Amino acid sequence: MRIRLVDAFTDRPFAGNPAGVLLLDAFPDDAWLQNVALEMNQAETAFAHPLPGGGEADWALRWFTPATEVRMCGHATLATAHVLHTTGAHQGPVRFATLSGVLTATPAKDGWITLDFPTAPLTPAKAPAELAEALGAEPLTVLDTGPDVGDLLVEVADERTLLALSPDFKTLARCSERGVIATTRPADPAAGHDFVSRCFFPRVGIDEDPVTGSAHTALAPFWAERLGRPDLTGLQASARSGLVRTEVRGDRTLLTGRAVTVVEGELLAPAP
Repeated sequence: MRIRLVDAFTDRPFAGNPAGVLLLDAFPDDAWLQNVALEMNQAETAFAHPLPGGGEADWALRWFTPATEVRMCGHATLATAHVLHTTGAHQGPVRFATLSGVLTATPAKDGWITLDFPTAPLTPAKAPAELAEALGAEPLTVLDTGPDVGDLLVEVADERTLLALSPDFKTLARCSERGVIATTRPADPAAGHDFVSRCFFPRVGIDEDPVTGSAHTALAPFWAERLGRPDLTGLQASARSGLVRTEVRGDRTLLTGRAVTVVEGELLAPAP
């Protein structure tokens, strides 16, 4: 089996968010999938297999962190669509059957890929008592992002505050179902992006995620309402960094980015 490491939401190697991608004939048992994800030791490893023709989806898709399966992952979906497109395993738009419903990825001739994801429902949330201390900043706004994303969306005062965050991850892991998305406006309005974020997921084994597609299904509607327009670009300001183009279309959010295959090899541990 060919296994690949793909950097997503970037057009160059060693940036964006790396994801493992493994195309299968069918899903083996969950323990084997989890062991492969642990061995890859990336934020997510994606597993996909083709489905019979004539159904509502073309491929089945699952995502695993080194610690657990997750309900939604944007960057590993982008990475999988990139592998399908560049290897010729699938031509044109691809529909993935996932735990979050059917998700579509549409490649363009210039290499950009657009994901069609459900918009996260944002509802005001009471800040956990430990949140400010665990995050290292006082939240201005706290929102719940719904069951598919499972994070708290936290607005902080400014970009300087955001970049200085040094969370207590052990405590932060107790503050939400999956993690915390911290966001603010850019310090420079002419910087080429409309909002800035950082994402922390210690509860699922990822202290800070480099670029998080699923988080942008919450960031996009939050900032679209604030800024009064549906088309925005977000910068996730991790050490690797990456840009996500977003467009809110009611209950769907489009996420557009590029991806680069960095490693391709042979998996020698056979599936049971």
